[in-house]
Amino acid sequence: MQDLFAVILAAGKGTRMKSNKHKVLHQICGKPIIDHILDSLDKLGAAKTILVVGHLKESVQEHLGDRVIFAEQKEQLGTAHAVLQAKPILANKAGVTLVLNGDHPLFTVDTLAKLVEEHKRSGAAATVLTARLDDPTGYGRIVRRADGSVERIVEHKDASEEERQINEINTGTFCFDNEKLFSVIGLVNNDNAQGEYYLPDVLSILQEQGEKIAAKVMDDISEAMGVNDRVQLAQAEAVMRQRILRKHMLNGVTIVDPAHTYIDADVEIGPDTIIEPGTFLRGKTVIGSGCHIGPHSDLTDVAVADDTTVKYAVIDGSQIDEQAKIGPFTYIRPGSHIGAQTKIGCFVDVKKAQIGKGTKISHLAYVGDAEVGENVNIACGVITVNYNGVDKNRTIIQDGAFVGCNTNLIAPVTVEKGAYVAAGSTITKDVPENALAIARERQVNKLDYVPKLMKKIKKQNG
Repeated sequence: MQDLFAVILAAGKGTRMKSNKHKVLHQICGKPIIDHILDSLDKLGAAKTILVVGHLKESVQEHLGDRVIFAEQKEQLGTAHAVLQAKPILANKAGVTLVLNGDHPLFTVDTLAKLVEEHKRSGAAATVLTARLDDPTGYGRIVRRADGSVERIVEHKDASEEERQINEINTGTFCFDNEKLFSVIGLVNNDNAQGEYYLPDVLSILQEQGEKIAAKVMDDISEAMGVNDRVQLAQAEAVMRQRILRKHMLNGVTIVDPAHTYIDADVEIGPDTIIEPGTFLRGKTVIGSGCHIGPHSDLTDVAVADDTTVKYAVIDGSQIDEQAKIGPFTYIRPGSHIGAQTKIGCFVDVKKAQIGKGTKISHLAYVGDAEVGENVNIACGVITVNYNGVDKNRTIIQDGAFVGCNTNLIAPVTVEKGAYVAAGSTITKDVPENALAIARERQVNKLDYVPKLMKKIKKQNG
């Protein structure tokens, strides 16, 4: 079995993006462009992947680490010159080499696999990935021989009227016999208007040496879309998003309004889950089965267990256990673990807290840096006062406790099992098990005092 190698071209400046960020690091559906390409190559089984870098190389190297082998193109002198930088790594190795552009994130594993299969089947030295367009204006045309092999690729400006009628075009993606590629790539010259060394010229050189050039027509032309500016970035995002939504729907997920639902590439969703409009599922979020997410919920890197409901909520970096009910208008911040059968209701803010099974925090509360046990009731207006201006401190509320409305729990403090904190209290000391804590001023009623008070106020106001 031949080894499969890949060379990805990512040395250009990408000036049309008008960005200080390298083009391949711009995100599509939650992942940088380059990660989409590398994920496909990993699934394809590439033995070595060489990324040719140049402009802003440090940021790409920092992002990818040792996931690829880097080759530097110090001067951007064309695509053939870029591939030439991989010669010290791949020369004299038997196998097949895919050459791809680093700004083409939409190629599927299936499309790339079919290209490699056609290359091996045909026995060609090189195979071009092509597409058929209704309007091929501006693209290089594939001129085939009678046996179906490629005679040449002719650019639109150089094509005859007859050749311009051809609707099969070059996508800029190639498959080569690795040894043959690097035996001739040094022969490419830059005798053209741009003074650059072009990779398609390798095909002509191979033909002159009697080698066969093949072509594989791709099924979905949208996969060949490159990203050169922000408009194309948005267009590629739209294609990828529809692909992701379709995958989930075919796997048994109900997406009520696909046009207004946004799901990142690495999100997982179980069957019989319903996703309402206005929902964003980002990062490594995993949703179980039988859940109801949305409308208007934004989840990033969240694990949601089965049969959970999330409405009008923002959740980040947290775990939600089964049969929980979250929302509406709930904010759960990183480091939180919401237990099974809990209720986290409207205008509740939870941060770095563990909430036990069956606990209810129904409305208007802040629970941060806290350990809350099972079957606790935290009433309206409760605040865990976790920050003293220097340090964050923890609040512990044990199983079965009740914390009344408008209570401040001044951390560090513990409310033990079954304890009851009266409404309006400010708790600064631990509350023992089954104790009632009342920490508020005694009420004083001054009878018939209001007329005197009003008279006093009027006098002060002149």
